[in-house]
Amino acid sequence: MKHQRGVALLLVLWVLALLSLLLGGLAGWVQLETRQAAWHRQHTQAALAAEAGVALAVQALADPVQRKQWVADGREVALVFDDAQLHVSLRSERGKLYLNSAEPADFARVALACGATQAQASRLAKDLETRRDQGVAPFRVVEELRQLPGMTQALYSRLVPQITLWSGLDRPDPAFASALMRKAMNLPQQSAVGADPGEILVISSRAERPGGYHARLHVTVLLSPAEGSAQPYRVLRWQE
Repeated sequence: MKHQRGVALLLVLWVLALLSLLLGGLAGWVQLETRQAAWHRQHTQAALAAEAGVALAVQALADPVQRKQWVADGREVALVFDDAQLHVSLRSERGKLYLNSAEPADFARVALACGATQAQASRLAKDLETRRDQGVAPFRVVEELRQLPGMTQALYSRLVPQITLWSGLDRPDPAFASALMRKAMNLPQQSAVGADPGEILVISSRAERPGGYHARLHVTVLLSPAEGSAQPYRVLRWQE
């Protein structure tokens, strides 16, 4: 009888330990899910605030008076949306190298400035020239640049901010070129204040919310895409 009671007690203790373990695991899982849901909610709110920054910039650009206060050379404008601090900047596509008509030598110079080796830059320039000689269709999306033989992810990431598919210019406009572009292409220093940035701009919006939550957007937009259009702009490229 005592032996049976001892076995029953051990069984009860084992069941209680198992239940405690299961309840502890369940409580930990619920806590983790709660934290993940809170993070997702806060991150979503930060992303929406960054989108609001893009919309505020477009709204300002549609106003002839406010537009003068925005210079498309990358300088930031501080804004507030709800409880988020926004840092919004514009960059004209005219200050970038137009990939579909750029001289291969110019492309090589920019690649070198972005960290490519001499051999790598020469190979990429040759690949670009070969592509044109073979009558391959022009680049339609920036991501096609990644497919050039010899292109690495690191170099591609540094090149992308310096190239465009939309300016149509033979050479970058010095007023809107980055410091890297001016040095690589030996462009003169010119002020972007008062210069015409064109209708295609990259709007960069960084949102910071209480608690350290943040989000960043880079959106290439075409302003006034068509007469009578219901939308004041058309998105050409969207990066989060």
